[in-house]
Amino acid sequence: MQPADGAARTLALRLRALRENHWPDLRVTQAQLATALHVSVPLISSWERQHKPITPPAERLASYASFFCTRRSVADRSYQLVSDTELTDVELAAKDALSRELLMLRNAAVAGPIGADSVHFDIVGQGPWHFSDGAPVTIVCAELPARLREAMPHARLGDPDYTELYTLTDLDALFELHGHIRATNPTLHVVYRSAASLTPDDYTTHLVVLGGVDWNETTRNLLRLVDVPVVQSSDDDDPNRGGFKVTDGDRSVLFTPRLEETEAGRILVEDVAHIFRTRNPLNRERTVTICNGMFSRGVLGAVRSLTDERFRDRNAEHLQDRFRNGDTFSILARVQIVSGVVMTPDWTLPDTVLHEWPEGNS
Repeated sequence: MQPADGAARTLALRLRALRENHWPDLRVTQAQLATALHVSVPLISSWERQHKPITPPAERLASYASFFCTRRSVADRSYQLVSDTELTDVELAAKDALSRELLMLRNAAVAGPIGADSVHFDIVGQGPWHFSDGAPVTIVCAELPARLREAMPHARLGDPDYTELYTLTDLDALFELHGHIRATNPTLHVVYRSAASLTPDDYTTHLVVLGGVDWNETTRNLLRLVDVPVVQSSDDDDPNRGGFKVTDGDRSVLFTPRLEETEAGRILVEDVAHIFRTRNPLNRERTVTICNGMFSRGVLGAVRSLTDERFRDRNAEHLQDRFRNGDTFSILARVQIVSGVVMTPDWTLPDTVLHEWPEGNS
């Protein structure tokens, strides 16, 4: 077992080696690296020193990975980070590998010996919900229709115990996702908004939209601006007739939830979840992610696919293997409901994933 102070020195040595030896014909100075990372030279020095080194935060190690994954970071001696959207597949793979290595070393430095357990529990700077560019994140929920708010005393603005969250839909998914994004990106500005309260500036952040086209107008507006062969349809009179329709040329397939009749009435036993990410059509430097389902449990299933600590890593690996560039992906998956409880989809199990797009990224 490696002591934490020894692990910290190992990380410090690795950071210094990257700066001095990563490119055999070019030695990057501390000042040049500080310029690229927008930090001070003494801070770079504190991360590299062998006597009581300072362990960098995870987001700074992500910046190291961005800088050293491509020679373009030092092209024309400009010393700057290249945006993820401009990196090639090879460069993105190099960034991911270096980021994982540095985060493993950091985990050992702050939490003990290097090992899978340390990596598993430290999610800072890792996974599909990590936004390495440092830009703000806006989570968008629909508002409950007025007729439903009126039936809930604490959702009426004039009530002394008015609670804003009661006016929103998909609260389970919002609670789960907001906490996870904040944990993964501790320095980012992460807020939630109702679809009706979005400002023009909100639309140009990283947008994460919860819920479907019936109640969430942001979902409708964004799907109108992007390209994805999945369309949601619903029927208030018969939920069995609604679903996600996938169109491939002249062929269309409808994936529907499953409800069963019981003595207690009709219950949901299987929903369909849709998670879709692409570049923000209103700001190409940011992303849009839509987590949707035919019912709220499908929305929660879409979210938990990449937040549940038991499944998020393997599902994230599935994304990486299936969609190499990571800019755009769409997954439809089954969400099993057992005794009223949402079971997190495991995308590696047969028959769980119903449809994946784009086809050409595998």
